[in-house]
Amino acid sequence: MALLPILQWPEAGLSTPCAVVAEGEDLDTLIADMFQTMYAAPGRGLAAPQVGVLKRLFVMDATWKDAADKSSGTPLVMINPEILGFGADLGSGDEGCLSIPGVLASVLRPSSVVLRWQDEARNWQSGTFDGFAARCIQHEYDHLDGLVTFDRLTPEARREAEETYSRYQESPA
Repeated sequence: MALLPILQWPEAGLSTPCAVVAEGEDLDTLIADMFQTMYAAPGRGLAAPQVGVLKRLFVMDATWKDAADKSSGTPLVMINPEILGFGADLGSGDEGCLSIPGVLASVLRPSSVVLRWQDEARNWQSGTFDGFAARCIQHEYDHLDGLVTFDRLTPEARREAEETYSRYQESPA
């Protein structure tokens, strides 16, 4: 396993929609490296385009930071995910992004999401997620469509967030 470099906005690959992962593509090393990179960052989700791979794949573990034993989270691999629907309730929540360090922005999203995806063994799964897991999925899914947090903000909020990011880049904490 290896730590992968995480691309930083405005890297062009972060604005590029990703290709479907073809049947039979070997992803074992990439998935292991993505989990290692995500945990080391430390993040709760990481999409393939954030590490320079323009494929529809992300990994996440929405609960590992909350667990008393940091090794007991709920890691998920989502290959070729498809959003089937959203809950009617919307909620704002602060989101950070490993590709936009130093910025925490309030993003309005549906509170639940229904999803279909292939797991690491390429078996199709489906499920409904709510709370932080739903937010994490929608955030990572955005990356697969070439969207970043800035793209979900009002023009004024985006300007402020970009200014915060610019200051962070000049002198990282």
